[in-house]
Amino acid sequence: MTATDVSTGTTPAQISERTASHIEATERYAAHNYHPLPVVLAEGDGAWVIDVDGKRYLDCLAGYSALNFGHSNERLVAVAREQLGRLTLTSRAFFNDKLSGFAEALCRLTGKDMILPMNSGAEAVETAIKVSRKWGYEVKGVPAGQATIITMEGNFHGRTTTIVSFSDDDVATSGYAPFTTGFRGVKYGDIEAIASAIDDTTVAVLFEPIQGEGGVVMPPEGFLRDLRALCTERNVLMVADEIQSGLARSGKTFACDHEDVVPDIYIMGKALGGGIYPVSAIAADREVMDVITPGSHGSTFGGNPLAAAIGTEVVAMLEEGTFQARSAEIGEQLRAGFGPLVGQGLSDVRVRGAWAGIDIDPTLMSGRQMSEALMARGILAKDTHGSTVRFAPPLVASDEDIAGLIAAVAEILAAARS
Repeated sequence: MTATDVSTGTTPAQISERTASHIEATERYAAHNYHPLPVVLAEGDGAWVIDVDGKRYLDCLAGYSALNFGHSNERLVAVAREQLGRLTLTSRAFFNDKLSGFAEALCRLTGKDMILPMNSGAEAVETAIKVSRKWGYEVKGVPAGQATIITMEGNFHGRTTTIVSFSDDDVATSGYAPFTTGFRGVKYGDIEAIASAIDDTTVAVLFEPIQGEGGVVMPPEGFLRDLRALCTERNVLMVADEIQSGLARSGKTFACDHEDVVPDIYIMGKALGGGIYPVSAIAADREVMDVITPGSHGSTFGGNPLAAAIGTEVVAMLEEGTFQARSAEIGEQLRAGFGPLVGQGLSDVRVRGAWAGIDIDPTLMSGRQMSEALMARGILAKDTHGSTVRFAPPLVASDEDIAGLIAAVAEILAAARS
């Protein structure tokens, strides 16, 4: 098996028999719902991973922001190990001794009254949708069966049937109809369009403060503040999906913090489990969360003691503030390094904290080709939407690591332009 070295476009690079065997077995026995780069990872430490052949790579995807604290973080591994030997699952049929501390800690971090723990990010989004609808019926007084939720064009909230019902991604929706009704899509960041879409049936506005899958796309300055004011005025829940943007990724605890805005519902996931275990949750005040009653929503694994122990330690780490500060520092380095490349192979650069999206001149190469060229240089990243590549390194990455990333991108673009 071979892979092309797209930095030159000609010289094939040989993939080892060991790597090839893993890829071939995965392709044979696992559904083809991803198109991964041809690398088989076996170990991880901090910002770096090692493949089955012993080659090291700088991880600039970090599990789509699930690994904000790095691979094999000592604090999180220690907590997980200790809890693994005690108790991992009870189901919510019983209380466990870890959920109470996790719930209290996450309420403290978000400033909310209550949380509802789940597992995957998509489950947390589904939970927020259900809570919003039930709040609309029981508190706002929307007629039964008529609740609507406003969503944003270009969104990515997961891939369940309900969630892809309001996606405009053809790949995510093709072949999966019929879809769930009750959603109205508007242009991302357009406050006037949202205001026009709100009527007496509207229960919530669901949005990402930064659209990660879209390529680290940010709304206009002031949008979050305007949306907060509009939702308050029109008695509509402001529901922020902070699954990728939250928990220090953007240089703040939450991306909404950049405009000092507090949504009615926070949706969290990915980094909440430290890259060790799937942990997600929503957080809201009691007047919203009290619509949930026994049996009306649940999850066997949601709030399990292993998840709760890890999540509690994640909150403790975030409360120290060092990861938010480091994220902001990485952001300054990324902005300073990528900015001068606009017009030199890049058409646009977007940076918020340790999160960057670069748009490549499509006449030079695709995002996939850039990702493959970076892999050949020992850097792992992921393309999206054709000519866009996202970078989300672990927040433990060093200045030298980030400098290496910037230099590699510059070298690849220079070679493509020559």
